[in-house]
Amino acid sequence: MNKLLVGGIALMGTAFTSCAGTATETDLRKEDSKVLVVYYSATGTTEKVAKEIADATGGTLFEIIPEQEYTAADLDWHDGNSRSSLEMNDMSSRPEIRNGKLNLDSIETIFIGYPIWWDQAPRVVNTFIDNNDLKGKKVITFCTSGGSSIDGSTATLRQTYPELDIVQGACLNRKSKSEIESWIKELNIN
Repeated sequence: MNKLLVGGIALMGTAFTSCAGTATETDLRKEDSKVLVVYYSATGTTEKVAKEIADATGGTLFEIIPEQEYTAADLDWHDGNSRSSLEMNDMSSRPEIRNGKLNLDSIETIFIGYPIWWDQAPRVVNTFIDNNDLKGKKVITFCTSGGSSIDGSTATLRQTYPELDIVQGACLNRKSKSEIESWIKELNIN
């Protein structure tokens, strides 16, 4: 009886985990989708856009989670000594992430989304790219920003990772679901 109870609880936990919508290495091997939507979101804005992209593409959603979460003080860009300021001023900074290594064998297209920090992708995005083999994949950037474009961040990612096929994406904050779907259709990924 106890074995049945433990087995049932484990099965329920697996079901709830798979319904959560984020991917782990094991999940990626099970997915039929050839699209992965990777994102880092400090405040939830980029996460909303990433979910829209995953819905529109049928892609698997994957959140980059920093080992040490960012606090409001860490994100204070007015403070030159804040954690984010120090990381962004150091091109070699690679903050640790909890969930960095994925099996991407079946993935063809990877959307990578992030908020713009100092005209760049946050360094945790570099950590994700460094931890995974994205060669041979189409990598499409997207961002959210209070006023900056995506141009500087995509250019820097291309310069940092010249071996990758990084496609200029779009800044998608305040875009409607239909505008995001139209953008994806223009990309012609399916």
